Amino acid sequence: MNARVRAIAGKGTLLAAALAMCGLVACKTSAPTALQRATSLAHEHREAEAIRILRGELARDPNDVKARRLLVRVFALTGDLGAAQREVEVLARQLGSQDPLPSIELGHAYELAHEYEKALEMYDYASEIAPADARGPREGGMRAAHWGEIEWARPRLEEAVRRGANDAVVWHALGLLRVHAGELDGAITAYRAGLAVDPRATECHLGLATVAALRGDAASALTEYDAIVAARPRFSAAHLGRAWALERLGRQPEANEARATAEKWEGDVRAKEQKQRDPTPGAHPTRVSR
Repeated sequence: MNARVRAIAGKGTLLAAALAMCGLVACKTSAPTALQRATSLAHEHREAEAIRILRGELARDPNDVKARRLLVRVFALTGDLGAAQREVEVLARQLGSQDPLPSIELGHAYELAHEYEKALEMYDYASEIAPADARGPREGGMRAAHWGEIEWARPRLEEAVRRGANDAVVWHALGLLRVHAGELDGAITAYRAGLAVDPRATECHLGLATVAALRGDAASALTEYDAIVAARPRFSAAHLGRAWALERLGRQPEANEARATAEKWEGDVRAKEQKQRDPTPGAHPTRVSR
């Protein structure tokens, strides 16, 4: 495994995934659940408190699969792979030997411990024990893509699709891999499949715009950039894409306007970032010239 993996694959990604995994996106006005509190504590590197909360939840309901899955990840964050393994074994007894989920969770544990080869082995094992289930190859493919390991990612994602995986995230990732391989027709097929599943998947519109730009097809690129701007009017990169396409089409005044809009939104983003770094106006440290 190359150095890119260690630079890209971090703990935060899988913890963020744990939020979605457990359905932990709460309404701002509602009190956080125990699992939400545990996830927040893990993000704050307060793993011991998170473990205490999760163990309490499992004492009340030993069959709480979501809590146990999260506990596996928190144990992995602490480096206690033995404890993570024991929780995975409980999951396997609960879900059955043909369910890929325990192996996938053990893969996450290895990944959080930076043992990436072992993680991929577990994702592949999940694929083997449930040959009709898309979850194993999907997870292996998506994680390998996240690591930047294109040759590992593509066959697993292709297999996931063959088994029935059909969501915009998978199709977008597969489209990117096909673009990288120079298979632009295949990339278009993937991006369009993603939009068929979720018409709001602006990342797939961006993929189609990229393919059109690579082919010098400014009109098609403009169509895709227009769709992105309609959904995300403050996305400066899409306005820049529109400017490029309009310029290629000889529509210079509109191109200039699109470029100005891009600069406006980019400036607003930079101002917001600066305000977050220094929220108190005028409270700048004295600069000392040397």
